[in-house]
Amino acid sequence: MEGKLFIFSAPSGSGKTTIVKKLLDENIGLEFSVSATNRPKRENEVHGKDYYFLSTNDFKQKIKKDEFVEWEEVYNNRFYGTLKSELKRIWEKGKHVVFDVDVVGGLNIKKKYPEKSLAIFIMPPNINVLEQRLRNRSTDSNKDIEIRVAKAKKELAFAHRFDMTILNEDLNQAVNEAKQAVINFINQ
Repeated sequence: MEGKLFIFSAPSGSGKTTIVKKLLDENIGLEFSVSATNRPKRENEVHGKDYYFLSTNDFKQKIKKDEFVEWEEVYNNRFYGTLKSELKRIWEKGKHVVFDVDVVGGLNIKKKYPEKSLAIFIMPPNINVLEQRLRNRSTDSNKDIEIRVAKAKKELAFAHRFDMTILNEDLNQAVNEAKQAVINFINQ
């Protein structure tokens, strides 16, 4: 059985990962799609749980072998993508797939699975709040934060191409909206 696909996209710092984690805790038949990347693993990250950490060469080989549902060079020589094997793994368990992906990746998945996917854009209250969230995470350098904020400004222009937008000003309200949208789509 192939389940449905729930795509959560947003600029970095919008809260999409927090919302997705809370949805996964709700036990409504969802499983997280672990993305692949060639970026270095951060201190608390686990291979196969947070990401599939691949070498640049391995990533490029998988592109050549058409093993990705979607992939993108998000930053210069920094690749992210969704392996086809990941969808199969989750569907074989009888679950629905949840993606936490960048905006272009989310739209690419939606394009490939238009009928069985719900694409949700998580909107930050404003760009200043987004920048402050990134600084509060303390995971990126000032230069990286500047790059992420510049990218976020461009990504916000894509919100209208998603099936729905959820404003993440109040986290509990955003999670409740997302949960209701997921349940409604599962039941269609």
